[in-house]
Amino acid sequence: MSAPAWDPAQYLRHAGHRARPFADLLARIPELPAPRPRIADLGCGPGNVTTLLTARWPTARVTGHDNSAEMLDRAREHAGPTAKGGHLGFARTDARTWTPAEPHDLIISNATLQWVPGHTERFADWIAALRPGGTFAFQVPGNFDAPSHRLMRDLAGSPRWRERLAGTLRHDAVHTPSAYLERLTGLGCAADVWETTYLHLLAGKDAVLDWVTGTGLRPVLTALADDPEARDAFVEEYRTALREAYPPGPHGTPFPFRRVFAVATKEA
Repeated sequence: MSAPAWDPAQYLRHAGHRARPFADLLARIPELPAPRPRIADLGCGPGNVTTLLTARWPTARVTGHDNSAEMLDRAREHAGPTAKGGHLGFARTDARTWTPAEPHDLIISNATLQWVPGHTERFADWIAALRPGGTFAFQVPGNFDAPSHRLMRDLAGSPRWRERLAGTLRHDAVHTPSAYLERLTGLGCAADVWETTYLHLLAGKDAVLDWVTGTGLRPVLTALADDPEARDAFVEEYRTALREAYPPGPHGTPFPFRRVFAVATKEA
């Protein structure tokens, strides 16, 4: 299975809703040990939320890491010095293999680790790279059993599509909050793990399809990219199922979205 191709403009169509979990995660991160902290944003995407890190720590040296050239091209619009002597930069990085080359005060990841099989096995390396008192923090979507994802998997596994799309979609991409808590505390961290279900009110026609076109549907769109007729046929079948599962209301389409958060602080 090839890595999904990303479209920054499509992803940013729901930028406000997508940024809120990052802001909520950021609010729970304690003060960092160094006065000029070293920070990594692992899976920075188009970089719009990475800028929130420089707003909170304006003296920090922040690097946004991503493996999508398209996302990084958009993110680099935010690169440069910050108001109080810090710096924001971006680098092409594969989270499956990335290990920091220098001590960090904060490693943060927003809605990325679900794309990294076996990501809990990387935690030890990342925490080892933290300074004493440093923090590893992340949030991942916890909605893989929601209709938006279940209907996509069911369709991909149907007789018409299973040969083309076998193995394209995963249902075990994230773990339970308790599993994350056990893993992080087992690595010697003080861990705060929680979950939140947001009730996004989405505007526009086929709003849930528009949302997942920027994220969860990308593997399917990538797998069918060489056959536009098949791609469009899949999307139309999926659109019909989503319209029944998420009927619009008078003020928009309600879209419940569960997310799992973790903040792990290394012993000082």
